[in-house]
Amino acid sequence: MIERELEALVAVSSPSGDVDAAEECVALATAFLPAEAEVERVPCSTPEHADDMVGRLRGSGTRRLLLLGHLDTVVHHAAHRPFARDGDRLTGSGVVDMKGGVALSLALMRELAERPDLYGEIAILLVNDEEWRTAPFMHAERFAGFDACLCFEGGERTAQGDEAVIVRRKAAATLRVNAHGRSSHSGSAPELGRSALLALTATAQLVASHDDPGGPDRLTAVPTILRSGDAFNVVPAEGELLCDLRADRLEAFDPVFAALPAELDEVRLESTMVRAWPGLDSREATANVLAEASERLGRPIVGSERGGASDASHIAAGGVECTIDGLGPLGGGAHTPDEWVSLDSLAARYEVARAVAHALLGA
Repeated sequence: MIERELEALVAVSSPSGDVDAAEECVALATAFLPAEAEVERVPCSTPEHADDMVGRLRGSGTRRLLLLGHLDTVVHHAAHRPFARDGDRLTGSGVVDMKGGVALSLALMRELAERPDLYGEIAILLVNDEEWRTAPFMHAERFAGFDACLCFEGGERTAQGDEAVIVRRKAAATLRVNAHGRSSHSGSAPELGRSALLALTATAQLVASHDDPGGPDRLTAVPTILRSGDAFNVVPAEGELLCDLRADRLEAFDPVFAALPAELDEVRLESTMVRAWPGLDSREATANVLAEASERLGRPIVGSERGGASDASHIAAGGVECTIDGLGPLGGGAHTPDEWVSLDSLAARYEVARAVAHALLGA
């Protein structure tokens, strides 16, 4: 059942921002929910995107649990890879990031629908803009009073082979610097120009000088994209620099931003943080839950750390301290043509998610 639903989801090419594709994915996810679920469409955090989907199960208990995922991918239509099987390997665009996890979360919703005595509410939130969102995340307040959140980004195992989930992530931000200089012929009058390219090169070096992965906040400051110039014989007047920032705290990015000049060699610089994700550290809040879930599963479930950003961090920052991520299937190649998941891991990781959910709900 999970494999068939995963195949159906991957068959839809759903890059962030494609409204029709998102609507098709939402329709599939709605169909895969249990009949008891109440479905609501809520505005997406990113304007001009399809509305996000919330499904809810009501029960007679007291605890409230959120399941979290996203339906969009980074792969544009022309590069979409269809679903395929090769032994234990299932391939296709979005299969691990994160339609495999979405399929597991929907299966868990169906199982929990049969035990309404365990909870007051189970909600599933599937968003359509996780991969390319630059707007503030809108949903943290909506679920702030929930007892726990399970996010189904791709799973992993430890070097020892134990099942792992994610309980720690760095904060992440994208820094954009736009440069506005003055063009001039680079052969006959270069002195009349003011090079956006040179100003951005110096700015990139300034950002990189703050890189301190061994420091107290484990800050990494990495220039990643520089665009400037349209012709080989013209001093470039405009340009753009993008930098990736990661640290244990969002506040660690403040000194980097504060150090950026507003002007350099008569080139005006406009700096903005276009994408900021809080960190996640739920190690303490989840330790007992993972210990109990390990006992239920009959093998260890280990809290681990991952560098990439996730919407789980927004939910945790919004007040849900018991947030656990990385409950999806095992695989790799996210954002590449070789994206894959292990067929066997669909069942194995479902059992991990089930054990964690039951530990949280006291089943």
